[in-house]
Amino acid sequence: MDIVIPLFKLYEPLDAVGPYELLANVPGARVHFVAPEPGRIADVLGAMKVDVRTRYSEIESCDVLLVPGGAGARLMLNDTEFIDWVRRIHETTRFTTSVCTGALILGQAGLLKGLTVTTHWMAMDDLETFGATYTAERVVRNGKILTSAGVSAGIDLALELCALLSDEVTARAIQLFTEYDPQPPFDSGSLAKATPEVVARARELAAGG
Repeated sequence: MDIVIPLFKLYEPLDAVGPYELLANVPGARVHFVAPEPGRIADVLGAMKVDVRTRYSEIESCDVLLVPGGAGARLMLNDTEFIDWVRRIHETTRFTTSVCTGALILGQAGLLKGLTVTTHWMAMDDLETFGATYTAERVVRNGKILTSAGVSAGIDLALELCALLSDEVTARAIQLFTEYDPQPPFDSGSLAKATPEVVARARELAAGG
């Protein structure tokens, strides 16, 4: 069972590492990181550099494609070779998935047209330019396409994938093994729950302020 996660310059680290932690525990699963070119790929925060040995074009098929987001995802929208590869790989997958603004890549590949999907709330307008309809749900499934909201929502998506790829008991066991039992000290993790002050500050932080 091959699970492929493409990394690119300025990827969002938790988008990739969160799902990787869960999916790597699915019996029989093999997780592969791929990149535009073999080498060291730096995340959007700058401190996490991952050595990736495989070019994405070397992968011709997989069971699961998981596309992370981050500032780099927007840059990849202009890489026609990569977008063509995503479209081609989608034809082979059991599940094609995205975390955060990785949904924009699926949209650019023409995979989301007419679907109701999710992404990071700051990218909702961009998402709809691809003919998709945005919803604030944390994880949305359309057949074999699964999208998740921003960053941490990728863990929820991965947990759902664990059940789809194995069974619910195994997924629950992986949840227990990783002690994924969110109990945040604040309740402002979605746009609907955040105050205007928090939303404004989030936008400042996203802009580097």
